[in-house]
Amino acid sequence: MVFSLDRRLLMGDIKALQTDRVAQYLEDNEDLALAGKVSKNSIDFLTRQIKAIEAVVEKKVAIREPYAKLLTIPGVGTVLGLTIMLETGPLSRFDKVGNYVSYCRKVSSKWISNGKGKGKGNKKSGNKYLAWAFSEAAEIARRYHPEPRAYYNRKMQKTNLMTAHSALAHKIARAAYYVMKDQVAFDPKKLFAS
Repeated sequence: MVFSLDRRLLMGDIKALQTDRVAQYLEDNEDLALAGKVSKNSIDFLTRQIKAIEAVVEKKVAIREPYAKLLTIPGVGTVLGLTIMLETGPLSRFDKVGNYVSYCRKVSSKWISNGKGKGKGNKKSGNKYLAWAFSEAAEIARRYHPEPRAYYNRKMQKTNLMTAHSALAHKIARAAYYVMKDQVAFDPKKLFAS
């Protein structure tokens, strides 16, 4: 049997494998079989280490009530929820959603007048950890949730990859503000309506 390079496996599928189901496709090529086995062992080892660290962090820090609904947002799991909660602090310090999204570095810092660029603001202003958290949430949401993926794909038809990713991260940051402020579960119909 010849190994076909067009065969695709998702990372989640690879992580979920408990038995060696890949070796049968690599029987004719010892080098690829060894590389696959070593990669799978590395993934398993790192996954165990990550889970051990997450378990310790979860024991030491619990998500407080105003932030519990963050976990209903696509792409936001325990670690990103904790990051958002700890880095946001009291939500009362942000008058409007725009102030919060700006603090999260999810708005453009360009100054435009009459369609022409007139300079840039301070791109480093705000919280870099929140910027990272919402960027990660956007990537996870795009990969594993249909509504964010559809929104991202619509943006991709009009613009480039980075702009579409930033737009999705911006939407998720706005959603997080309202979820924390109003103490409601995330509603994809409100955020990703076409």
